[in-house]
Amino acid sequence: MKNVLIIGSTGQIGSELTMKLRGIYTNGNIVAGYIKGAEPKGVLAESGPSAEVDITSAEQIAQAVDKYQVDTIYNLAALLSAVAENKPQLAWKIGVGGLFNVLEVAREKHCAVFTPSSIGSFGLNTPKDHTPQDTIQRPNTMYGVTKVSGELLSDYYAHRFGVDTRSVRFPGLISYVTPPGGGTTDYAVDIYYSAVKGETFKCPIAAGTFMDMMYMPDALRAAIEIMEADASRLVHRNSFNIASMSFDPEMIYASIKKYIPDFKMQYEHDHLRQAIADSWPNSLDDSCARAEWDWKPEFDLDTMTRDMIEKLRVKFSK
Repeated sequence: MKNVLIIGSTGQIGSELTMKLRGIYTNGNIVAGYIKGAEPKGVLAESGPSAEVDITSAEQIAQAVDKYQVDTIYNLAALLSAVAENKPQLAWKIGVGGLFNVLEVAREKHCAVFTPSSIGSFGLNTPKDHTPQDTIQRPNTMYGVTKVSGELLSDYYAHRFGVDTRSVRFPGLISYVTPPGGGTTDYAVDIYYSAVKGETFKCPIAAGTFMDMMYMPDALRAAIEIMEADASRLVHRNSFNIASMSFDPEMIYASIKKYIPDFKMQYEHDHLRQAIADSWPNSLDDSCARAEWDWKPEFDLDTMTRDMIEKLRVKFSK
């Protein structure tokens, strides 16, 4: 990678990945692609080039690729799980129609493509614990349907046209940088914000509901390392299970109370998000990622909790 286009650069993952890549590939162009109304601001706008790139426009994608001689596209455009259930047509248009545009441009202009999948690509019939890399995927959400479709479409372009497509199945992502935006796992971000602000947290997910989670620094490393991996070692491409930690609301609550003893939590269930969470795995088997490109997380629940609280305290003191 040298010249990279990040589509969805102002989103939860994109804003941090853009800055991470700019810190690594200092001699190239790391282009922040955005849609009208969501332009880069602050350091994201000041630290490198940006371009209006609506994923539903193949022409805009191609123009940015040509202008900046892009060799790698990170396609991060998507509606999050709970939002997608309320806007299924738009979720399909962005998640599948948009990906088709990206892959066509990549085929014509010889770009590598990263399009993240998710634990949401699994369903009620999937093994819940240590979910295998290769297993049944029958999601019952539009978010999940678009993710499975994206995995299949990306593999098709790799096998049929030789496009270098790669991806990971992200667990729930936890970050202190970008506020949560409508994902089922976002309660695990909200809870830290409430704790540091001294508020009682109203948990939308029931006790005993386990989901795979990951701290954003590990997620960013995974997104970069998979694209830098030796292609000759890759048996799989779209998409690798990656894992870091699995917990339920009571476990994250207990972890936070080690540092903020007065913190309080009560349950106020969101039936939509609970139904989505119940259809997802409790934990993923990421042995293929470890074997094929040496994946290894650096954070567990306690180290993440300590770092999240420290960073949010600094953030809220400004």
